[in-house]
Amino acid sequence: MEATEDVETSSTTTSSIVVKWSGKEYRIESVTSTTKVSDLKAQIFELTGVHPSRQKLLNLKYKGKTPNDDVLLSLLQLKAGTKIMMVGSLEQEIQTITEIKVDQTNIIDDFDISEEIAFENREEYLAKVAKRVANYEVKIMNPPREGKRCLVLDIDYTLFDHRSVAECANELMRPFLHEFLATAYEYYDIIIWSATSMKWIVEKMRLLGVLDNPAYKIMFFLDSGAMVSVHSEKYGVIDVKPLGVIWGKYPQYGPHNTVIIDDLRRNFLLNPKNGLKIKAFRKSHLNRDKDRELVHLASYLVKIATLNDFSVLEHSEWYEYIQSEKTKR
Repeated sequence: MEATEDVETSSTTTSSIVVKWSGKEYRIESVTSTTKVSDLKAQIFELTGVHPSRQKLLNLKYKGKTPNDDVLLSLLQLKAGTKIMMVGSLEQEIQTITEIKVDQTNIIDDFDISEEIAFENREEYLAKVAKRVANYEVKIMNPPREGKRCLVLDIDYTLFDHRSVAECANELMRPFLHEFLATAYEYYDIIIWSATSMKWIVEKMRLLGVLDNPAYKIMFFLDSGAMVSVHSEKYGVIDVKPLGVIWGKYPQYGPHNTVIIDDLRRNFLLNPKNGLKIKAFRKSHLNRDKDRELVHLASYLVKIATLNDFSVLEHSEWYEYIQSEKTKR
């Protein structure tokens, strides 16, 4: 068995591992040369409540594949403080998984924005955006291309279900992701913006095969540091994704040629006319065989790419738009 290989390190040597799950980090202490993967999962269970059978440690590898539970962690050559990404659901979520409808979860996570006109031009928020333009560092991976529109994409529940049960990252990837990005890339410079840290954005994109896909290129990533906080009378303080940060740094983009796609409408609260709310991709193990949201969305982006000014569009009616175009044929 894999776990019987000789280990020369002392069993008294201890270190720690950090597990990232559901937007939080959990530190696993006292990892020794005799600690097995099963022991690690047991400690994760104590901290998170996610049963070992539900845990998928996406970037934990041994000889190029996911290690068995009896493999010693010392054989994985992990450095102290190594961070591991975990996906998995709590037992109570599994028990109610067929009882909660997608529309209901959207209602829980989102809200009807009645204040959006007031938000757009408030001086205090414009000042915050200007500060991000001046101080936030963008690391360009691929330069902007002349004449292209700008497409800004969320990750969690838009491109990737980071909570459901799966054997590998590909099972959590929204169907047709690579085809969608390849189609969009013909007309748009693509930016990924997630409300998490840059480290985990890069890791998720690597696991999904987005970083080095030959069919398209990502212009750059934006993380939570580029977001700004606003105050809603109904919901208190929330963080949003202001497109003005992009427009301030790259003036070739603006309200006339930018679309931001997110499963939460509140994320584009400062730019409601440029926002397109996509149906959240949850419960991938139930929905990945029937979800075609990105196929339809690719058609829409291609259709509108020929327009000189996106401000004439109502993105909330995007699906009806492509259906009407089909009827005209």
